[in-house]
Amino acid sequence: MVKINGEELNIAGENVAEYLSESGYDLKRVAVELNGDILPKSQYADTLLKDNDVIEVVSFVGGG
Repeated sequence: MVKINGEELNIAGENVAEYLSESGYDLKRVAVELNGDILPKSQYADTLLKDNDVIEVVSFVGGG
């Protein structure tokens, strides 16, 4: 199980880019923290999620 924004999901084996895309995130408007470290966007497709990983996804919202 992978914990994403506090929710346990059975997505071990997927890469970060797949998860974000399937979940409807706009890759240009998010930041991802993996196990306490910021994950560079260039590594989303190459980073496989493993059991016990903890992910925080933050979406940026425009406005004034």
